[in-house]
Amino acid sequence: MTHQKRLSAPDSWPVERKNQVYTVASHPGPHGGDAVPLVVFVRDVLGYVENAKELRYALDHDDVLVNGEAVSDHKLSVGNFDIVAFPSRDEYYRVFPGEGGRLSLVSVEADAADNKLARIDDVTHVPGGEVQLNLHNGANVIVEDDGYSTDDSVVVDLETGEVLERFAFAEGAAVTAVDGRHSGEVGKLVEYNVNEGSSDNTVVAEHPDGSTFETIEDYVFVIGEDVSDLEEQEAEAEA
Repeated sequence: MTHQKRLSAPDSWPVERKNQVYTVASHPGPHGGDAVPLVVFVRDVLGYVENAKELRYALDHDDVLVNGEAVSDHKLSVGNFDIVAFPSRDEYYRVFPGEGGRLSLVSVEADAADNKLARIDDVTHVPGGEVQLNLHNGANVIVEDDGYSTDDSVVVDLETGEVLERFAFAEGAAVTAVDGRHSGEVGKLVEYNVNEGSSDNTVVAEHPDGSTFETIEDYVFVIGEDVSDLEEQEAEAEA
């Protein structure tokens, strides 16, 4: 499929719905159908190009990096916590969930663009006694330590693939919702409820102002251990 009707585009796509009939369709990728084509971020959100042709020219000159690598596909699917960089502009962005599930770009410093946050969706043991972390973005990381758990988050070096830091899915952790009606909200994890039967497990998080929100476990993403800067992150996501 070459084009996607704007009215039927996934809620995560930050596109105007009624000013035109079509937008570009994304190519398949590890983030699934909610991921946004690269051209939508560069053209519709940042306004750096006026059309796909201009973006393809920039890609041919390695002016755009996704997760540390030069890319050639203007329809490349970009999803939560991917890093989009424009070295010639000295500008770096992290994809972050916004209100209503709409993906947004949050500006980061250059050193923060050298690594990527990822959630552990599964942990498996491989021959040799090592442990494989299967991440939300389709990537796999081999580690020696078996102290990792599902729903933990890790910071991965984009050049070496090495795990730099681990954020445990535990009380007190800083979390955000990546889907559902609380998408983009950030807070401190204060309660984890395991429900019997087919009901989803739920998480309660506390905003910096003391109010709370509840969402299902699958929508929760640990973004750090320190909750002191949550207000700033939430403001950037809303912007």
